[in-house]
Amino acid sequence: MRLSRYFLPVLKETPSEAQIVSHRYMLRAGMIKQASAGIYSWLPLGYKVLRKIEEIVHQEQQRVGHIPLLMPTLQSADLWRESGRYDDYGEEMLRISDRHGRDMLYGPTNEELITDIFRSHVGSYKDLPLTLYHIQWKFRDEIRPRFGVMRGREFLMKDGYNFDLTKEDALHAYNRHLVSYLRTYERMGLQAIPMRADSGPIGGDDTHEFLVLAETGESEVFYDSEITDLKFGDREIDYDSRAACQAVLEEFTSRYARTDETHDEALFNQIPEERRRTARGIEVGQIFYFGTKYSEPMGATVQDSDGNKVPVHMGSHGIGVSRLLGAIIEASHDDKGIIWPEGVTPFHAGIVNLKQGDAEADAACEALYKSLTALGLEPLYDDRNERAGGKFATMDLIGLPWRITVGPRGLKNGVVELTSRRTGESEELPPEQAVERIAAIYNKVLPGA
Repeated sequence: MRLSRYFLPVLKETPSEAQIVSHRYMLRAGMIKQASAGIYSWLPLGYKVLRKIEEIVHQEQQRVGHIPLLMPTLQSADLWRESGRYDDYGEEMLRISDRHGRDMLYGPTNEELITDIFRSHVGSYKDLPLTLYHIQWKFRDEIRPRFGVMRGREFLMKDGYNFDLTKEDALHAYNRHLVSYLRTYERMGLQAIPMRADSGPIGGDDTHEFLVLAETGESEVFYDSEITDLKFGDREIDYDSRAACQAVLEEFTSRYARTDETHDEALFNQIPEERRRTARGIEVGQIFYFGTKYSEPMGATVQDSDGNKVPVHMGSHGIGVSRLLGAIIEASHDDKGIIWPEGVTPFHAGIVNLKQGDAEADAACEALYKSLTALGLEPLYDDRNERAGGKFATMDLIGLPWRITVGPRGLKNGVVELTSRRTGESEELPPEQAVERIAAIYNKVLPGA
């Protein structure tokens, strides 16, 4: 993409309503625009990152064998009355009536709808285990939406639902989700710590939230500092192996890590004092096992091997796709702007032409642009007739991990400047070597890695 042809409405001043870093930078970098309280339009740059995050989530879900589908945003109130949740959910649920007077709601979650799909089409234990998921817009009518996409009313979420014959089978699905989530977050450059949490209106006794440590987090968290040394890395896991998934769960949940709702001061005090930590965390996902909470009242049963009809055991598993954008920025920024991890960056590299209109500089930038594009990478070429300082400020604000700076002086020596946004370190090298360096970096993090 050439910046002269792109829609990137950057702001020089910080809007007064932006209280936290991610909200400030998303507005200033032209990623979002507020449509109404807690509801945002996703502008091209923000939408591009959103799709990158969504694609990683899809890849990791399908790696595990989970099956995507798409459910509607509007749901019938009758399904929620059937499960008993319609009157229990509270004022966060947006309730509406259609022109025929039928009670509808804008879905805050999809347990009822997916259970209805399951009971309509699955009747035998031979069709289990089954996990279905989708990535869809949700709505929760927050009383005080704030912090931009971090606590909005409309948000994009991946929600998945497992159906299993027994509790043991369903707990394996729970463990499988935990493992896949660890891999998902690390591909985005995040360390998301699984913490024992409260199930809230979803229900069930087994639940973990995944939290990214950040000063602006909405939750107070308590944890053993040893947990921050754990990394999933590039290890290969057999997701069908109960022992392998259980081992990862034990590795990442055996140390104390809890949100304030489930904090146990006595247990916390058993940790050596030098390892006790209290911080703030941003929730970016949650997994639940809730047994037959929905399948029993809604008649989601299968015939077992003895011919008996039994309710299936279920769980639900969510990732806050749009919220992740804010969490990544909160975890990765400086006073100049965003610093995108390579896995989710909107463009793989920025090209800055220091002297637009200079024949040699223009030709060198065009060659870099074509070389990167030919390798399947997406460069953003700042071909505007602007001063160099303004171009650098824009690149720093939008946070592309790598920048290639091209100017007449360097070209006389046969070099361009390659700069790391994260470290600020620059290196002069021939253009073709700059392209090779960037290609090598992204070979490790491109989709499907």
